[in-house]
Amino acid sequence: MTDANSNTMLDGERFLDSLDDGREIWFEGERVDKVTKHPAFAKAATSIAGLYDSLHDPDQQEKLTTVDKFGQRTHRFFAPSYSAPDLEASRGAIEVWQRQTFGWMGRTPDYKAAFMAQLAEGHSYYGQYADNALNWYKKSASSVLFINHVLIDPPVDRNQNRVDVRDVYVSVEREDDNGIYVSGAKMVATGSVLTHATFVAVNSGVAARMEAGRDDDMAMVFLVDMSAPGLKMICRPSYEAAARNPYEAPLASRFDENDSVIIFDECFIPWENVLVYRDIETTKGFYAHSGFFNRYNLQSATRLSVKLEFAAGLLMMGTEATGTDQFRAVQTAVGEIVAMRETIWALSTAMVQDPEPSIGGTVVPRLLTAAASRIYATNVWQRVRDLFEAYLAGAPIYTISGPQDLLNPELRPTIDQYFRGTGLEAEARIKLFKLIWDALYSEFAGRHAMYERNYAGNQEQQRLDARRWAIDRGDARRYRDLVEECMASYDLHGWVS
Repeated sequence: MTDANSNTMLDGERFLDSLDDGREIWFEGERVDKVTKHPAFAKAATSIAGLYDSLHDPDQQEKLTTVDKFGQRTHRFFAPSYSAPDLEASRGAIEVWQRQTFGWMGRTPDYKAAFMAQLAEGHSYYGQYADNALNWYKKSASSVLFINHVLIDPPVDRNQNRVDVRDVYVSVEREDDNGIYVSGAKMVATGSVLTHATFVAVNSGVAARMEAGRDDDMAMVFLVDMSAPGLKMICRPSYEAAARNPYEAPLASRFDENDSVIIFDECFIPWENVLVYRDIETTKGFYAHSGFFNRYNLQSATRLSVKLEFAAGLLMMGTEATGTDQFRAVQTAVGEIVAMRETIWALSTAMVQDPEPSIGGTVVPRLLTAAASRIYATNVWQRVRDLFEAYLAGAPIYTISGPQDLLNPELRPTIDQYFRGTGLEAEARIKLFKLIWDALYSEFAGRHAMYERNYAGNQEQQRLDARRWAIDRGDARRYRDLVEECMASYDLHGWVS
């Protein structure tokens, strides 16, 4: 065990207190006074606080935490991995947290750790800003900071060169001895209202199209505190606020990661928060060199595996309650979800057991395995929804208006008679199908479907990246060589000896 002084990880209470920093959040036309008490965000904040408390639980600390090379105790995925067993232990820590939210919170603090951890060994990549990168690693790991990111330009005038939409896209306004001032907007900052800082960059597709001499004032990577003057968050509707009670919306009422558009209005970024500045080539290259892509796909695959387990259990229980679980077609639907879960878990296993070397003696999941997981995972959840809609049919809407109906003594006997399930009392059946509705059919569920589909960039870019990396790393040459070897084995006269 390390000295107790090295354990400065946040717990749940300190996490909640840390969010009361004057950040500018706008919701339904009003500025939010205290995010942890607001009905749009409070339960989600409490869910995240529970993750922080588990870091200090003696029964979970061994699996969740480790001590890094600087003597700091931190979440395992917040520290770099130096071997396949390290990566596997990190996956185990991710899984512990994801099971606490049943896989329904995608951007928990361990997500951005996929990038921040590699700053410990990879800080030199950032040249004159290398010390900034290392300091941000130490700060992030020691407290287990909750960091979100914004990479995507708003869907405005995407048919134009990025520089021609400078009034909307994030760009540098000016600089001085203390730092830089940026303006523009970024989407979609999932969970940002509950985070400590946001990581700002451009995505791989946009970076690939940037040109020196044209896009320089947009070629930057930086972090910014959520309370920074000039930074405002404009939130989408809150499914948590709309959830009347847990019985009605057991997922939306506590796991809604509100998405925000982040606006920078002459927002000041001190030099110590800058990682890349007016550098086209470094902006283009940090995805491939940072290990972020490799590692975030491990986190997402682990999280999605848990969520698919949850979906399989829901469909099993839902079809049992309707008396259709023995139908052959229904059993095939359940089996398909089970296979999806096993495929995603197998990809995560390949990522941890067959890694590739990375910066500073670290290892990360193999890039093309991560790319394969990215493509497969972003198409899984729509299929899950299709199966639920096909095999539960109208059962999810065979329900009551709310728990008040069950609590009415005049109405209760009628409900008990007509709303029971197969081998299930009415109250239990209704509770199950309210959960199914929240998971697969509600507005919260619709947002999750969009989230899973677009989680890792647009569908074309996912495939273009896989192709480009196969070419860059020589895999494509191997594929072609195999075809050439086959064709060389015969000619017009028959088999070549």
